Amino acid sequence: MSVRVVVADDQELVRSGFSMILQAQPDIEVVAEAGDGEQAVAAVERHTPDVALLDIRMPVVDGLEAARRICAGSSCKVVMLTTFDLDEYVYEALYAGASGFLLKDVRRDDLVHAVRVVAAGDSLLAPAVTRRLVADIVRRRHEEAAAEVTPQRLDVLTAREVETLRMLARGLSNAEIATTLFVSEHTVKTHVSNVLGKLGLRDRVQAVICAYETGLVTPGSPGEKERP
Repeated sequence: MSVRVVVADDQELVRSGFSMILQAQPDIEVVAEAGDGEQAVAAVERHTPDVALLDIRMPVVDGLEAARRICAGSSCKVVMLTTFDLDEYVYEALYAGASGFLLKDVRRDDLVHAVRVVAAGDSLLAPAVTRRLVADIVRRRHEEAAAEVTPQRLDVLTAREVETLRMLARGLSNAEIATTLFVSEHTVKTHVSNVLGKLGLRDRVQAVICAYETGLVTPGSPGEKERP
C-alpha cells in the first residue's frame, strides 16, 4: 500500500522537484500539489493523504498555520520544509504538531526516508535540530506558562512506560530501548503506543517535549544521548 503525499510549496520548480523525487518511489504516491497553505489544507481534506510536505513560508496561509489546521483536523502527518535554519521556525513547527522538520537542501534519499518514517508513525528532525533544541523549546514555554504542565501528568503511566518515555527523550531507538530493557521490539512498540495514548501525544517528538516539560529528563542529565 502506497504512502499518499501532498506537496505544498509556493515555488513551482521546488514543488515539482520534490514531487518527482517522491513519485519515482514504488511505495509513494503524490496525490496533490499546492501553491499556498490554504490550498494545502484543502488538498488534505480532499485527498486524505498520509503525509503533507509543507513549506514554512507560503502566501495566503503560511506553512505553520496550515500545519496547525491539518494536525487538528486530520490524522495526516506533517513534515515542514524550509531554507531557513532558524530556531523560531522549529519551535513553532513542533508545537503546531509537525512530525518532521527538514531543510530544503536535504538529500534525495533523506527526503524519501523522512516521508516513510513519518508515515510509519515515527518522527524525524533534520540533523541541525537536536534534542538540545527541544530542551530550549521547553525552557521558553516554561517562561510563558510554567504551571500548565506538571510531573503529575505522568501518574497515568506504569513504571515501565515511564522508563520507556525517559529513553525516548534520551534519543534511543526502539531497538536500543529493547536491548536496554531486555524485551522485544514489539514490546517496546506497545510501550511507546501506550505512552502516546495515555498522554494524548501525536508522536515521539511530542513525547520528548513532554519528558522535558515534566522534568523526567533535564538538559545535560546523565545518559542523555546526543544525535548528530
